[in-house]
Amino acid sequence: MSDAPIEQRVAALQDALIEKGHFHADYVGEVNDWFEHEASPMSGAKVVARAWTDPAYRERLLADGTAAIAELGISGPEGAHMVVVENTPKVHNVIVCTLCSCYPWPVLGPPPNWYKDAAYRSRVVREPRAVLEEMGCTVPDSVDIRVWDSSAEVRYLVVPERPAGTEDLSEEELTGLVTRDSMVGVARL
Repeated sequence: MSDAPIEQRVAALQDALIEKGHFHADYVGEVNDWFEHEASPMSGAKVVARAWTDPAYRERLLADGTAAIAELGISGPEGAHMVVVENTPKVHNVIVCTLCSCYPWPVLGPPPNWYKDAAYRSRVVREPRAVLEEMGCTVPDSVDIRVWDSSAEVRYLVVPERPAGTEDLSEEELTGLVTRDSMVGVARL
């Protein structure tokens, strides 16, 4: 069996798990559908745009990220306990998982390769300003950088600073400005 193509091995494993009652036959399709249609940076961008346009929502989001994100119909694996932090003119937040690659899938989709890289995971906690600079994100010396370490128990999302000159944009237009990297804190808008 180990010489069988990966597709055959995956199918055999799936059949065995279904036979043993670990999940139902449609489960894999449902998970795939969730990743294809729901778990994406666009979900997080909607959260950020709502926070930028609705001060009451922003307060709820910062107080209880999990509940406020769920208000927008966003939830799922790796998002059971979300903490949301906000970038300001004086504080820049950046997210890492020093242990492995814990990441808020429901609001950001699958993690990028650099997030899982050992160099990023170890260096960003020791020299965040240098790592951010190498990634093209210049943070002035006058701005404090806070590094948040995700874990199996808690995932983080950064609300980036709202770009100047966007006061007249709609929530939908603002959503289009938000990037995955800005919600991890390795990019500024």
